Amino acid sequence: MPEPPLPIRVLLIDDHFVVRLGLRSLFEAHPAFEVVADVASGQAALDLFATLSPDVTLIDLRMPGLTGVETTVRIRAQYPTAKIIILSTYDGDEDIFQALQAGAMAYLLKTTDSQTLLETVQAVQAGKYRLPPEIAERLASRLGTPDLTPREREVLSLIVEGLSNKEIASRLTLAENTVKNHVKTILQKLGVQDRTQASMAAIRRGLVHID
Repeated sequence: MPEPPLPIRVLLIDDHFVVRLGLRSLFEAHPAFEVVADVASGQAALDLFATLSPDVTLIDLRMPGLTGVETTVRIRAQYPTAKIIILSTYDGDEDIFQALQAGAMAYLLKTTDSQTLLETVQAVQAGKYRLPPEIAERLASRLGTPDLTPREREVLSLIVEGLSNKEIASRLTLAENTVKNHVKTILQKLGVQDRTQASMAAIRRGLVHID
C-alpha cells in the first residue's frame, strides 16, 4: 500500500490575530495541510523561514513594518524557490501587479471561499500560478497603463493628502513649476481630468493607501 502524501507545509503571515486563527483552523481541519507557524510580521517570518522551510507561504498585503510585497521580495531574494500567495482585502490593480512582480504566484482576496483557497495552495505547491478571473482582469488593465516614476508617486501621494502645488514643492524641495509639470504628467498617465479624480484613481488602484 503506497504511503500517503506528506502534508503541504504552510506558513501564515498576517498582523491580525483573528485572521491567523481562522486560517490556521481552516488548514488544520484538512489532513492535506500542516501549518508550520503563524506570525504577525514579515520580519518574524524572515527570522524563522530557514528553520520552518514551508512549502507555501501566505502573506497579508498590508502590515506594519514590512509590507506583504516587501516581505515577498526579501523571502524570494534569500530563498528563490519559495512559493508565495498574497492574501489581501485590497483589489487595486497596482497592488496585484506589485505582488506578482515581487514573486508571488497567486493573489487572493480575503473574501475568497475556503475551497478556492485550499485548491490555490495545492496548485502553487505544485508550481502553478493562480489568479481568479476578477484579479486577472484587474492585472490586465494595469498592464496597459504607463508606470508612474518614483517622484510622480511621491507627488501623487501628497495630492491625495490634499496638498497644493506650493505645499508639495515645499515638502519635496522642488520648484513649484516642476510640481505643476509632475501633476500634469500624472493626470495624463492616470487618464483623469483633475486632482480629485487623480486621488480617487490612486486609492482605487492601490497606488496610494489610506490607513
